[in-house]
Amino acid sequence: MNPEATRQIEKAVKEITDNYRANDVLMAKGECRLPSRSAIILMIKELRRVMFPGYFGEENLADRVGDYFVGSHINRIYLCLKEQIVTALVYHHAVQVEQARQEEKEHLDALTCEEAGRQAEEICQYFISRLPYIQQMLLKDVQAGFDGDPAAQSKEDIVASYPGMFAIYVYRIAHELYQKKVPYIPRIMTEYAHSRTGIDINAGAQIGEYFFIDHGTGVVIGETTKIGNHVKLYQGVTLGALSTRMGQQLAGVKRHPTIEDYVTVYSGSTILGGDTVIGEGSIIGGNAFITESVARKTKVIVKKPEMTFQGEANVPFDINTWIWEI
Repeated sequence: MNPEATRQIEKAVKEITDNYRANDVLMAKGECRLPSRSAIILMIKELRRVMFPGYFGEENLADRVGDYFVGSHINRIYLCLKEQIVTALVYHHAVQVEQARQEEKEHLDALTCEEAGRQAEEICQYFISRLPYIQQMLLKDVQAGFDGDPAAQSKEDIVASYPGMFAIYVYRIAHELYQKKVPYIPRIMTEYAHSRTGIDINAGAQIGEYFFIDHGTGVVIGETTKIGNHVKLYQGVTLGALSTRMGQQLAGVKRHPTIEDYVTVYSGSTILGGDTVIGEGSIIGGNAFITESVARKTKVIVKKPEMTFQGEANVPFDINTWIWEI
């Protein structure tokens, strides 16, 4: 290695380590660490095998082996989830302690692993108790997908291959942990689904039964969105917030729309705002931009753009004679 390369490496090392010391977000919080993304993804995959046995593993279940299969998998998931929740709780509390110190607020004591363990036990027991309910909700989502897509050859087709179904599955798992205020893990889960499918469902959204996302790429569902039963979304739909320049001041505030029962939103439509309600049974046509409430059983259609052609008839084709007005 030549001297100039060595000098540049040494300079970069110093500047990076200076950044570590100058920015809290880059510094370890004592002995704490963040939850393991790889462990969380593995849990998602293992739990999907429990929810839909035979679709994502080699198991071929009979009644006599079903209890053993489910029990062994849930035991492993429970232990792994507890470990990751303890890690998340301790790290998150360490961040709060550091923020309190910097802002000269009342001092917070560190969260012990024992106390974090007790909290994690309660959360894990709640989570496991909710798994039968989650499975029933997922079966309803599968039914909605099959009923809503004539291209689906079977319900098995929906489970095994539809990206919308995978994103909904991960959301329903993550939402239970979000409800218990588990830090980091729900977002890691939903962002994994986002990276796999292009569908971004925040774990905080409230979504009813028989939910279906067709095609799916580009769908965004914000944290405080409320979606009723039998709702269908197409690709490119955004259920978002109006300007969020207030940033953290809006944390916990209803800023995303409410979609009532039996609503269909077609591709490319954007619906914004916490006070915006799309009434029951409404249909939102493609590429609509909505920031106000829509009454029940309303059809919203964007006026078709007009395309005109100008030029003399019988003139040899020339790309420059075409004028598109859209």
